[in-house]
Amino acid sequence: MKTFCALSFCLALLGMITGCGVKYSGIGGNAGDATIATLRANERFSQSLKLDNPKDFDDAKRGLIAKPSGKITNAQGVVLIDFDAFMFVEGKAPQTVNPSLWRHALLNAQIGLFRVAEGIYQLRGFDIANMTLIEGRTGWIVVDALTCRESAEAAIRFARRHLGNKQVSAVIFTHSHIDHFGGALGVTSPEEVSRRKIPVIAPDGFMEEAVSENILVGTAMARRAAYQFGMALDRSAKGMVDTGLGKAVASGSCGILVPNIVIKQPRETMVIDGVRFVFYNMPGAEAPAELTFLLPDKKAYCGAEILTHTMHNLLPVRGAKVRDALRWADYLQQALEHAVDAEVCFNVHHHPIWGRTNIAEFITMHRDVYKYTHDQTVRLINAGYTAREIADRIKLPTSLDAYMSSRGYYGDLRHNVKAVYQFYMGFYDGNPANLDPLPPRDSARRYLDLAGGAGRVIAAAQDAFDKGDYRWSAELLNYVVFAEPDNGNAVELLARTYEQMGYMAEAATWRNSYLTAAFELREGPPKKGFDKSYVIDMLMQTPIEYFLDAMAAGLDGPSAEGKDLTINLVISDTGESHVLWIENAVLHHKKAAPAANANATIRLTKNLFIKMVAGTAGVKDTLMNSELKIDGSRIDLVRFFTLIDRAPGTFAIVTP
Repeated sequence: MKTFCALSFCLALLGMITGCGVKYSGIGGNAGDATIATLRANERFSQSLKLDNPKDFDDAKRGLIAKPSGKITNAQGVVLIDFDAFMFVEGKAPQTVNPSLWRHALLNAQIGLFRVAEGIYQLRGFDIANMTLIEGRTGWIVVDALTCRESAEAAIRFARRHLGNKQVSAVIFTHSHIDHFGGALGVTSPEEVSRRKIPVIAPDGFMEEAVSENILVGTAMARRAAYQFGMALDRSAKGMVDTGLGKAVASGSCGILVPNIVIKQPRETMVIDGVRFVFYNMPGAEAPAELTFLLPDKKAYCGAEILTHTMHNLLPVRGAKVRDALRWADYLQQALEHAVDAEVCFNVHHHPIWGRTNIAEFITMHRDVYKYTHDQTVRLINAGYTAREIADRIKLPTSLDAYMSSRGYYGDLRHNVKAVYQFYMGFYDGNPANLDPLPPRDSARRYLDLAGGAGRVIAAAQDAFDKGDYRWSAELLNYVVFAEPDNGNAVELLARTYEQMGYMAEAATWRNSYLTAAFELREGPPKKGFDKSYVIDMLMQTPIEYFLDAMAAGLDGPSAEGKDLTINLVISDTGESHVLWIENAVLHHKKAAPAANANATIRLTKNLFIKMVAGTAGVKDTLMNSELKIDGSRIDLVRFFTLIDRAPGTFAIVTP
């Protein structure tokens, strides 16, 4: 007879939290060369932009103190960051990389410890984000702690080697995305924060947003993030050259520190370890909770992530809630006023900008990119155009298009246009034919029948490929692959098509997505999803209710129909008690005293609960664990938990 154990709880919870990445069993693939059409397209791109302006490269190298070498690994020896992996990114753009993206990759390849201004230093290239150190009266004020413990430890250790072994005197989290707080436990610890009364500062809503983001649909987001960041790809001119925001993500052990100072007002001034800060709240644009700040005595402004050397995304390729372009533009208008006296603008990705004129231009261009995207999309919405039509119609004016620091390396104009459309209008384009379309595989089979079979469609796709009409080739071949996933000719031609689209893409996120699609067409999806044990430290700070919401979203509704089960969940060491029940094939939960009529009651510690969530508590460990007690019907308990779907996070994307 089954008993309650890690297996049953993991059916409910394992795979529902997004981690720092997905590891594939292999890399590479049979990548082809650039076609004549791709070479010509990239050459036209090169001629249309001024790619040889040395100023950005001078700025990216400015203030270099030391460059790291070697690798950052985890406790098991897994390489998280290889400082030599992108050494191939040098010189002229190869034929298989868009020349504008190559220029951006060259800028991001300037890694190391840099002096930004008097008492301000940045560590760049230790992770996808920057760690900034501000010299206080007694130690380092750390701004953003990277993605994981290992990369943060390596960064601050490197800084101390070159700047002196100073203690951490404060920690500032600019916003609620994991690449800016996940390495917090590599910088300091909750015990040290408590003992030394270290200020941990974050914007209003940070903790809730940081621990809740992606929990409900985290499995799908983690799977799609593998496309966005090119995690399966070789680091090469035919593979991954950049992420757009930085070179690579460090996928190690993620944690968090609970803020003890929360910035709640639109503007708050305070002195931190002898340094005067002016904080500005800017929630609901790039991140749900975000702040920027001014160091008035140093004439330095930090734009957090509302400012980067790329057009940002209004809707990530991995998926997320759509971001508000209009609010983003409004914040940048405020930023112009906040930074009016600043001599340097440093942000949490990429290199800084020096000089008042340059800073004003930088902020203005980004403001107007988002405002133009928003306004022109809305104008065409009201003219009756659909998202796909608008994406093909909108072009930035020359003044914005030519500004290299706001080009689409991480975001993309066409993608952002569709995000604005979705923000206001949703996914439906108003055409009743699209109210209830057939599922992709069904429609693909019917299109193939109508066309006279796969052979004819492949021939048409080959003709489009030969002419460099890759969008049409991909659309045709996608029908064939979804109708006949074992059709080797279609699969290989589609992979070659995606390669050429990747080689031409200016956005790193698009390049990585196309090339990952080619890789998976040849090699298949990953065999294993993300290991949740990497995020245990962060999960320990997550309210139980979020996990129960995720469990409810995993209930197999058809199988639960007609079931009437109630379970008490008691977290013994915190005193929390939750009642879970199924009603009308819906799983509900509430924080309440144990129900007297429950089918079963589970009592366990939060530590064991989190280990089950992460999948690190095995069957034997759970059954024999004194931290777990079960009252009532174990059969009903198993019936309850076997109604919860497990989501391994390895589903196919480019095949049915």
